Amino acid sequence: MEKTLKITNVLSDPTRFNIYQYIVKEHHEVNVTEIAEAFDIHPNVARLHLSKLEDVKLINSFSQKTGKGGRPSRKYLLSDGVVELNFPHRDYKLLSTILIEAFINLGEEGRQALHETGRKYGTKVMEHYPSARLTDTLTMEQKITILNDAGTMLGMYPDFKYDAKTNSISFRIHNCPFKELATKNHTMICNMHNAFLKGMFDTLFTDVDLIEIENMFQGCENCSYVAKL
Repeated sequence: MEKTLKITNVLSDPTRFNIYQYIVKEHHEVNVTEIAEAFDIHPNVARLHLSKLEDVKLINSFSQKTGKGGRPSRKYLLSDGVVELNFPHRDYKLLSTILIEAFINLGEEGRQALHETGRKYGTKVMEHYPSARLTDTLTMEQKITILNDAGTMLGMYPDFKYDAKTNSISFRIHNCPFKELATKNHTMICNMHNAFLKGMFDTLFTDVDLIEIENMFQGCENCSYVAKL
């Protein structure tokens, strides 16, 4: 409870919360100068916000020599820790782990069921956007906006970009919402997540060929895809 209160207190500051969101989305090491410029605040204020986030282990920091002499530069990056706030306590991660292991024990039938369920819920999440069903009346820009909004709502922090020359949409997922579960069973979880994404795309387009380009569980910084329309 004490840890929970500390985290909620730190994130209650709007600027600090937005800085944390920025680090999650950018998914790279940042320094005080970058944060100060991004949020138009004094470097000392940026340093204070970063220190507060580090105090509750939301981010980590390390020193890096600049090669120009003087003091080493301080770099900050996202912690591997996960923030889970439930009142009262609910252990949904444990439940998810139990269910995933149950699917795995079912073999091929379990894999297929997980894949189909992922696609079903990818389609279902688009129900939050009634206009998504009116695909013939939507512009490409509107469809990209829906995909970005839905992906952000799901905690993926994606960036979808349309290429008219190839008639395709490329995108990166900066945060895997299933990372902790996928650490042990990433093949099965990633297949389910791919089906989930396919369900989202199939609501807006037809005959989409979704191709995985990079996978963060195979040493890449992010997961990236190309959807051929």
